[in-house]
Amino acid sequence: MRAVVQRVSQCAVDVDGKKVGSIGPGLLVLLGVAKGDEPSAVDYLAEKIANLRIFEDDHGKMNRSLMDIQGDMLVVSQFTLLGDCRKGRRPSFIQAAPPEIAERLYQQFVEVVRSKGLHVETGEFQAMMAVSLINDGPVTLVLDSPVRETA
Repeated sequence: MRAVVQRVSQCAVDVDGKKVGSIGPGLLVLLGVAKGDEPSAVDYLAEKIANLRIFEDDHGKMNRSLMDIQGDMLVVSQFTLLGDCRKGRRPSFIQAAPPEIAERLYQQFVEVVRSKGLHVETGEFQAMMAVSLINDGPVTLVLDSPVRETA
């Protein structure tokens, strides 16, 4: 799994001109599911992102997490994060999980974060979405779940 995490003061996602999700201060998480990802990747990234210390404390240092500030999260599925651009000029998406697996793990990610007591909004899986945001900082991080060991 791969996630692009952006600290935002606000963000929203629209589908066909209709707002389907919006949040105030918190995190926008663009989430891509790779072939071979398992529920352990969901648990790892949900825990990591919810507890990343990327919000400022009273001294201006990044010492507080989304859990600490009880901020919001907007999660948007984005298979293009798995695009491989090393060859040619058109990205290859063969590393992205099939939609039925990706949607299941995407929904699982949302539920794990909600189970931590955080307010989570979502985009619409497999829809063309317009995401608007005000990046706070800006702070943007790319996180990957651990690579599975192969025998």
